[in-house]
This record gives sequence, structure tokens and C-alpha cells, in this order.
Amino acid sequence: MPPTDETRRFTALSAVLTGFDPATLEATGLTEVYRAVAAERLGADRYARLVHAREPDDTMGGELRETARAVTYLWYTGSWPGTPPVTVSPRGYAEGLVWKAAGLRAPATDPQGYGSWAGAPARSGPGDQVEGSGR
Repeated sequence: MPPTDETRRFTALSAVLTGFDPATLEATGLTEVYRAVAAERLGADRYARLVHAREPDDTMGGELRETARAVTYLWYTGSWPGTPPVTVSPRGYAEGLVWKAAGLRAPATDPQGYGSWAGAPARSGPGDQVEGSGR
């Protein structure tokens, strides 16, 4: 399914908020899922104000800044913030940008077999594909 203009806007916004390029975000396979979650959780008015903001930055007003933080949290953790946070899906956890930023695989998501802990983990830079992960 080709991305819609709305998904492209959400991806561009997400790239600014997360520091990861749009291709890396799209490679997670969660762009449309996260767009739908953000639209539902924020409500139509707040969501529209966020995705149509010229350039999200430190000068954003309080409510808009909080919505930007929520979307960033979603991308990095695979969960929507709250008490407790709401996990979107197991895939969201595994594809969380926190793991990509650290150059690691999400724990318990990519078993390597017996003895795999004996060696140093494969590392990469932010947004790079982790060697041997198939992602």
C-alpha cells in the first residue's frame, strides 16, 4: 500500500522529532501504525496542529510540545506514554529507535542461540542496520 500524503507528513515530522531519516523510520514497517495511534490518542485537532506545524522545536507551546514528545516516545519505545505506557505491539518494542540509537538489538527479540552471550554484541551507528539482524 503506497503511503498517503498524511503518512508522508507524519514521517517527515517524525524524522525531525527523532533524528532518524525517513527511510529508517519507514524500514520499521510501523509508520502507518504509529500515525494511526498518534491520530487516535491526540485527537483530530491536536494531531492536525502537530503535523502541520512548520518546524517543531524548543519554541513550541506547552501542549504542542507535549504532543511532539509523545510521538517521539512512541518511536523510541514502541509505547504511547502514560501511566502505565501503552505498548502498541511486540514489533513496536523490537523496532524501537532506542535500540537503533544504542546500536543494539532489543533484548529477547532476536535469539542468537546457546553461548551467544559470550561474545561482544554487533554494534552500529544510529539508523544503521545491525549486522546479521536481517533488518
